[in-house]
Amino acid sequence: MYRPYHPPADPVVVRELTQEQEAMRTRVRLLPLPQEPSFIAGCDSSFPTPDTILSVFVLLRFPSLELVEKVWNAAPVTVPYVPGFLAFREAPNLLQTYEKLTQKPDIIMVDGHGIAHPRRMGIAAHLGVLLDRPTFGVAKQKLTGNYTEPAITRGSLTPLTDRSGELLGEVLRSKDKVNPLFVSPGHLCDQATATRLTLACLRGYKLPEPTRLADYWAEEFKKELRK
Repeated sequence: MYRPYHPPADPVVVRELTQEQEAMRTRVRLLPLPQEPSFIAGCDSSFPTPDTILSVFVLLRFPSLELVEKVWNAAPVTVPYVPGFLAFREAPNLLQTYEKLTQKPDIIMVDGHGIAHPRRMGIAAHLGVLLDRPTFGVAKQKLTGNYTEPAITRGSLTPLTDRSGELLGEVLRSKDKVNPLFVSPGHLCDQATATRLTLACLRGYKLPEPTRLADYWAEEFKKELRK
């Protein structure tokens, strides 16, 4: 993958994105699912070139995690890279990819953060608000917050909190002795649901199946793109 140099962000752009993010934040609702999902989706985006974004959605039957559908879309990058505002760069193509699904999911697991974000608007929250669908984030690295390391055994949990003690997410050991994941609700989902579904989607790997398969098919679809 290309890792281009990103110039310092334009202060005007940062201000505009911050205002838009704050407005979207008022629309976030953290609620338990009204019923158990029948379908769960995973999604991921990557940048095969500096000017191209490739996004993937996989749809799995729940709780069997049978792969039902996989779709992808590639498009030009239209938003500059600004730390903390990656959702604006990824969301437009994710929305186009989502529309290609013939069966829409009951909930979406996003490769990234939900409310565990400095302004409580990570990509999972952002996408959930735009789609008005239940979402939650499962991220590989911390973006913000404080936590103590969970025990080394699979299923161990510790809270991720801000300076005031507000719960932002949970830190989950998804496999013995591997680095933990950071699970947080996005929209129309609560923390208990996000953590429970993440655990239910583990199949012996560090990443839960919706995210792992989205990552896998992203690599496969990149090969098609290069052709």
